[in-house]
Amino acid sequence: MSSTSPATFTFVDLFAGVGGFHAALKAYGGKCRYAVEIDPAAAAVYERNWGRSGGRSPLADITEVASAEVMDIPSHDILAAGFPCQPFSKSGAQRGMDETRGTLFWNLAQIITQRKPKIVLLENVRNLAGPRHLHEWQVIIETLREEGYRVSETPAVFSPHLLPPERGGRPQVRERVFITATHNPAGIDDGLPVEPVAQLGRRIDGWEPRSQWNLEDLLDDTSDIAGCGLKDSERRWIDAWDEFVQLWYEAAHGRRPPGFPIWADAWADYDKVVRAFDGEPTYRDLMDADPELPRWKAGHLAKNYALYGAHRTWIDTWSKRHDIYTDAFPVSRRKLEWQAQDTPRLWDTVMHLRPSGIRAKAPTYLPALVAITQTSIIGPRKRRVSPREAARMQGLPNSFDFGDQRPAATYKQMGNGVNVAVVWHILREHVARDEDILKRTAPGRRIIQAVLQDAPRSPDQILEQHVPAAL
Repeated sequence: MSSTSPATFTFVDLFAGVGGFHAALKAYGGKCRYAVEIDPAAAAVYERNWGRSGGRSPLADITEVASAEVMDIPSHDILAAGFPCQPFSKSGAQRGMDETRGTLFWNLAQIITQRKPKIVLLENVRNLAGPRHLHEWQVIIETLREEGYRVSETPAVFSPHLLPPERGGRPQVRERVFITATHNPAGIDDGLPVEPVAQLGRRIDGWEPRSQWNLEDLLDDTSDIAGCGLKDSERRWIDAWDEFVQLWYEAAHGRRPPGFPIWADAWADYDKVVRAFDGEPTYRDLMDADPELPRWKAGHLAKNYALYGAHRTWIDTWSKRHDIYTDAFPVSRRKLEWQAQDTPRLWDTVMHLRPSGIRAKAPTYLPALVAITQTSIIGPRKRRVSPREAARMQGLPNSFDFGDQRPAATYKQMGNGVNVAVVWHILREHVARDEDILKRTAPGRRIIQAVLQDAPRSPDQILEQHVPAAL
């Protein structure tokens, strides 16, 4: 199916960002009937690439277009939304729709109640399925069930690095939770367990992400590189820790740096601490001396004291040579988190400059793109990932047009976005799971025909031909 074939199903794109859901659903042949995005910059990029759904701009506030009193959202077959998670009120220990009032999920629930889409496809950060949000998770699942939907209570968590390239996978660890539900008013298969459509431990086509990804496949030094270079101060920090890593390999006879965070500030207190404890303190010594000290911190401090005690001669020389304990090195740059296995140099890794330190990973796949700062530094290139490369990591085609907006806006949009191939995969797995329910209605049969046909196994070859055009 080409992107110009007649649409086989309709969808709405809510909390749309720049259109990651849209890209995947359009590649399946879907027709967008309505899109909502409150951020003006993201909405402008959305419209530039996908046009005006239903003849209207995507720029809107969902609370003003979808409520119990107002319902501008037209009927549709699939509802897709990367909705924000907000804590629900627990007053009266209630459950269901009433408890969602005042949150953005309540607006989604109103749409579901009034329009009854055949499939609901929701995406959120992984923490939504964690213990801190257990209450919110249960309310969402129970609300969908009350509205007649078949939905798994077990979270479906997935990441683009788990998909092989031929399925549109990307070298980026981006674990997101998906809630997929099928309208099932007849109660088909009620009472039977509902399996999640994805699991992190489930290998796809035998793909081994730890050894088979090559980050170089997504890098491009020919475009969008301006503004991605490193500041002199950043190079200085990395040069210093790069030397530390090489000195470590030499002193430790080829053993990789330790996996615990290396804190140079802990070494500055070493002599004072050793005198106070009459020797290097253990984790237990530190906990006994200060019961309020967090266990994790006591453990890291004890390991850092031991590391420094064994290597202080060359560490002192190194720290003086690079002025580690001066204003040239902020506190957050006196820390190194080595997660790069046997990579021989820091400049050979992928780095994040984080508040917790310089985090280094092997140059196989990237950590998740984030919406604020900490854009990944590609050590061998001595620059940050470019906006175009960030878009590739999210599965958007090279033809995707961001206009003349600042790179910071593009990074933010990519950090907030959904990966196209993951949506493609999740929807395909969901339709296959619930095919017996979907085939009993005309909308369901249209979705089955579009999603489970002998189409490309990823959206890439369709989207690479994408030319922005009004819908």
